[in-house]
Formats: sequence, structure tokens, C-alpha cells
Amino acid sequence: MSQPVTACDAGGVSLGDSPIPAATILWAAGVAAAPAAHWLGAEQDRAGRVIVKPDLSVPGLPNVFVIGDAALVLDPHGRPVPGIAPAAKQAGVYVARLIQARIAGQTAPPAFRYRNRGNLATVGRKSAVIDFGWLRLKGNLAWWIWGLAHIYFLISLRNRLLVALQWLWSYLTFERGTRLITGSDR
Repeated sequence: MSQPVTACDAGGVSLGDSPIPAATILWAAGVAAAPAAHWLGAEQDRAGRVIVKPDLSVPGLPNVFVIGDAALVLDPHGRPVPGIAPAAKQAGVYVARLIQARIAGQTAPPAFRYRNRGNLATVGRKSAVIDFGWLRLKGNLAWWIWGLAHIYFLISLRNRLLVALQWLWSYLTFERGTRLITGSDR
């Protein structure tokens, strides 16, 4: 079926005016990039990401930079840099250094290069997977490392403490982490 979903609620989904009863709904439609390429009149890939130069600037607009999910950044082997927060943070630091160098009249840094410092994912209560390249773990220890890493990268001590206490409370009380929005009360 090539019809868009027009409604989604606790009873299922609707395609046009046709309801399909379902107790479980999985969304796997993907994600579209912000329309930055359209705003800028820039070339984009099929996902809508702006195709940027190695310095993360937009071709033809040397003082406009695009980073994060809105940018298609290629690594030295021509593969796309993953659209994840660590890549966006590194790109932001790179662009800031590039702008500082330009303002100071200094030589610009070499082309942006994403450095993958590892991947972490939680897969349930007391279970996660981590892959640092040189170290791969799964299970309870990986879950603790995942939690500590996420708390470490929060902005302030106050946020770290607040999140740690909230997670501890959820863990001790078996509070459900999943929240579903199934429609509006009319």
C-alpha cells in the first residue's frame, strides 16, 4: 500500500478513511532533514541534507556552515559521517575554530575529520552494548558504562545530580520509561 497514515491512536492506524485495528504500532518511516538546503538554495542529497565542502561550508556560500543532521559530511573515504550528537559536537567545535582563525587572519585548520570515539546503546533494564573499537561489551557492565557516560556529558553538576537521582528513583521503583501519545481528549 502506498497510502499515507492519516491517524494513529490506541485502536490502531488509519490509511485515509480506512481504519486498521492494531494493538502494537511500529513507526519505521525514517527521518527527513530540516529544509536547510531549500532555504539556502544549496545542493542536497536524497534525505534532504545539505551537501557541504570539507570545511563544512556550503558550496558557493563560503561564510555559511551547516553541521549536524542537516549536513551531508563525507569522511576521507567518501562515506557519510553518522548523524549523531558526537559528530555534530565535533563539527561545531571545528567550525568555531575555523571562524576564529579567519577573524584572526590565521591559516584555517585542515578539513573536518570526525573521530569516532565509540558507540553506546541501552537495550533494556540493566543491559546495553558498547563498542569502542578496542573494547566491546554487552550486558550489565555495559549498561553502567552507558549510564555513566550519559551523565558525564551533561552540562552542569546540577543536571548530572538531577538526572542521576531521577534514574536511581526509576530504577528502584521499576518506573516505566516508555511514554506513548495515543491521541487527544476531544
